[in-house]
Amino acid sequence: MLEAENGKDAYDKLAGAAVDLVITDLNMPVMDGLQLIRELRGLKQYRFTPILMLTTESQESRKTDGKNAGATGWIVKPFTPEQLLTTVSKVLR
Repeated sequence: MLEAENGKDAYDKLAGAAVDLVITDLNMPVMDGLQLIRELRGLKQYRFTPILMLTTESQESRKTDGKNAGATGWIVKPFTPEQLLTTVSKVLR
């Protein structure tokens, strides 16, 4: 498991790693979640890796932005552990 302080830190750590799933927030300093997703999708090893966005943002326009950036799924906070596990199970199939 990798953890990061912000979007840029996440990108730097993930650029040299291989993971099965990325979970990011939308609102982060330095590089937001949408930019992180776009940058990761530009890397060959993350072209098809599931990326989930966890955020308080629930507007359809923001979800569309996430989908257009390459997010696999969108979970609105607060969420239950069961919701997260169900979503993770679905995207890792």
